[in-house]
Amino acid sequence: MQLTEVRVNLCGNHGGRLKAFCSLTFDDTFVVRDVKLIEGPDGLFLAMPSRKLCDHCPRCGEKNHLRARFCNSCGYRLNENRSTRQPGNSHSRLKLHADIAHPINAQCRTRIEHDVVDAYERELERSRQPGYVPPNLDDQDLDEFDEPRPAMNVRQSGYVH
Repeated sequence: MQLTEVRVNLCGNHGGRLKAFCSLTFDDTFVVRDVKLIEGPDGLFLAMPSRKLCDHCPRCGEKNHLRARFCNSCGYRLNENRSTRQPGNSHSRLKLHADIAHPINAQCRTRIEHDVVDAYERELERSRQPGYVPPNLDDQDLDEFDEPRPAMNVRQSGYVH
C-alpha cells in the first residue's frame, strides 16, 4: 500500500504541542482521518486516531471512561485503580486510549511519518504565502456519499464474521 495523498490542517500557535491534523489516503482508495502530528521531545511524531478505553459499572453495567470517578448513569463511585498499565512496565503511563488504525511495524510507521512530516513542512511554507487558504479535511471524497448506492448484503460484500 502506498500513501497517495496527505492533507494537512495546521493548528498554528494555539495548538501547543499539537502541530496539525492530517488526513491520509492510501492507494487513492482508503482514507484515515484525524491523524495528529505532535511535537515530542525527539521531534515530530504521528498519533493515530484512537478511542477512549472504557469499562462497565459493577452496579448498573453502563460503560464509563477509565478516568471516570463516578458512573455516568447511576452515580456509583468507581474504583480509581481499575485502569491498566502498559504491558511489561509497571512505571509506564496508564493506557487510556486504543488506536483505531495504526501501522503494523516500525518500517511502515517510519515511512508514513516521513511522508507526513514532508507534507507538513510544505503546508507550513504555503501558509506563509499571501492569500493562503487552509485545506478542509472534511470535504475529502464526500461527493461519493451523496450518490444512492444499491443495497448490499453480507454475502455480496465479502465480509464474513
